[in-house]
Amino acid sequence: MEVWVVAERVQYYGKDGKLITESLKDYTRKTVLKDFTSLDSFLNYWGGAEQKLAVIRELEEHGVMFEELAEHVGKGYDPFDLICHVAFDQPPLSRRERAKQVRKSNYFTEYGERARAVLDALLDKYADEGIENIESMDALRIQPINQLGTPIEIVDLFGGKDNYLAAVRGLAAQIYMAEA
Repeated sequence: MEVWVVAERVQYYGKDGKLITESLKDYTRKTVLKDFTSLDSFLNYWGGAEQKLAVIRELEEHGVMFEELAEHVGKGYDPFDLICHVAFDQPPLSRRERAKQVRKSNYFTEYGERARAVLDALLDKYADEGIENIESMDALRIQPINQLGTPIEIVDLFGGKDNYLAAVRGLAAQIYMAEA
């Protein structure tokens, strides 16, 4: 199905072949509610996903237009908050607000100083760019994280790749648990 954004309104052809025009928010709400009938069902799905990027891509395939939505709602929000806000009327938290809440939590205390520095750098990357850029092992090759060691050295700080990936998943869980 082709969808066009026209002045914060979307146009697409319905199953009957008629042109439908509605607000971007209404279109997004309808699109999301086809897959998730409640906020709880969305939160469970999001929370259960190992890679949040996979959920984002799936929603995009179903017609959610995150870039356009961010233009309308605000660029400082990640896809999770855009969906919660538009589809389920929840107040959004910016990526910076979420990062700030994680820093207030005790999550970092279970790691050594250098591992905490890596997680802190990943959290900064999340605040600046979003969840998509911290879930990949490629994040270890990008500044400023690559200044903390080689990918192998960084992974070893966590006791191996599996533990590193678990720490990143834990960080993501903390990000989305954070409330203002």
